[in-house]
Amino acid sequence: MNVIETKDVSKIYNADTIPVYALDKVNLTFSKGEFTAIVGPSGSGKTTLLNIIGGLDDASGGSVMIDDKDILKLKGNQLIDFRLKHIGFVFQAYNLIPVLSAKENIELIMLLQKWPEKERKNRTQEMLQVVGIANKTDSRPSQLSGGQQQRVAVARALASKPRFVLADEPTANLDSKSAENLLDVMLKLNEEEHITFIFSTHDPRVIKRARRVITLEDGKVVSDVQQNTNIKNQ
Repeated sequence: MNVIETKDVSKIYNADTIPVYALDKVNLTFSKGEFTAIVGPSGSGKTTLLNIIGGLDDASGGSVMIDDKDILKLKGNQLIDFRLKHIGFVFQAYNLIPVLSAKENIELIMLLQKWPEKERKNRTQEMLQVVGIANKTDSRPSQLSGGQQQRVAVARALASKPRFVLADEPTANLDSKSAENLLDVMLKLNEEEHITFIFSTHDPRVIKRARRVITLEDGKVVSDVQQNTNIKNQ
């Protein structure tokens, strides 16, 4: 079952002078339960593609179909509501709210989704346990290491049980041990909760674990390979 389908997605800068294609008619489909890495050199269009799929950036052409709905046509509150209900984001820069504790950052999306308080609190505690920072529940981001902040960001993205998670270079600022641990957590959640993960990454550790690796160059898909791993597909 396809979760996402991009049809001729393009992103063009300086269209009135010399056009620069960040993306050039990208056609891809992603199925439920994928653990996929989008790779390529800097400037290849990885982050741009992820941002367009997630409705964080506009495309110059094409469509992004989710449930037969083109999210590129959603505007304003429609788009905000769609992202809130369906998509979890993990950013390289963490994007945690400095004045909120770890548990409050994790709880935020569920609060916006109007989860009942008891369910919200229980899910927050569950996610703190899952990502291994149950002892940091009341710590603010400034009191956490980079690895711990990224764990909070992952827990926040996954707490509301989104259909898919878009992760832009999620291990870029982490040491090797923190990166390995974080990837283990995401794989576990992918297997147990069947959440679709799509990564933009340079990290060979992410690429090694991915079941599918899509390579972009100059805004075009140049390869799309299924990998044999010891992780079972959903």
